[in-house]
Amino acid sequence: MIVRTHNQPVPTYTLEQDPVLGGTLFSMARFEGTLTHQSDLLTPHRKNYYLLVFVQRGNGRHWVDMTPYVTKANTVYFFGPNQLVVKEDPKPFWSTGIAFTTEFLALQENVALSKLPLIQNPQNGHELLLTEADVAFVNDTLEKLYAEYQQHGEWQQRMLAAYLTVLITYLSRLYTEQFKSDEPSADKLLVKKYQAKIDECFRDLHEVGEYASLLNLSAGHLSEVVKAQSGKPAITHIHERLVLEARRLLFHTQHSAKEIAFDLGFSDPSYFTRFFKRETGVTPADYRTTIREMYH
Repeated sequence: MIVRTHNQPVPTYTLEQDPVLGGTLFSMARFEGTLTHQSDLLTPHRKNYYLLVFVQRGNGRHWVDMTPYVTKANTVYFFGPNQLVVKEDPKPFWSTGIAFTTEFLALQENVALSKLPLIQNPQNGHELLLTEADVAFVNDTLEKLYAEYQQHGEWQQRMLAAYLTVLITYLSRLYTEQFKSDEPSADKLLVKKYQAKIDECFRDLHEVGEYASLLNLSAGHLSEVVKAQSGKPAITHIHERLVLEARRLLFHTQHSAKEIAFDLGFSDPSYFTRFFKRETGVTPADYRTTIREMYH
């Protein structure tokens, strides 16, 4: 296995940087005896998007979060954002790959999609073994997805989301069968409670201390546990939920940025604009223009 030295930061690749699946929010590709992943061979890296690969034939070896995998036929492999990946020994593959970002999930009206086990990946899994019936179902769904991916028009995004929901839901059922859940620790349960409270109250409560009070904890203890368990500061969970909702409203409604700001509990619309730009790199107006051009 390749080990990266401390003075060489591990790169994180965006979907746009993927040499084969390159796209903005959603992308698909078929590999027919292709030698894949040659550009990042032996380079430890992370991806900031989700990747599902259904391998029909082919072999090779790769590492995910320090665990080696020898590729098997009729198997689904999946990566989530920030998992550490090293690819080695490339061989010809016959497979179909789907890549999509957290933003693509956020834009779907089916909020539960991002909560499915395959996306949450609580057991840090990577490989799903398929029965003959599973292979037939996955193949059929991928055929429909790929046909829709090659279409263009105002219904494409909804159709892609619908087929992807079916696929991820089906694979999530397999996930729960193949990765048995351990009893969650008290700290993991606390993070889930924190996230549930954010979902309930993000429009009204924007500070970690306010959630700590709801959970009868000190802000310091809550922050420490959330950071240790999730790898992200507690305030980041609040900000991400606000940005997710802002993106949905900008995409799905005609509300002005000012109206969205008030809806999300910002008393100053200009502060909301600065907040959104700080978190996403673009203003609400620019985001709305870009995302609507992408899907129309």
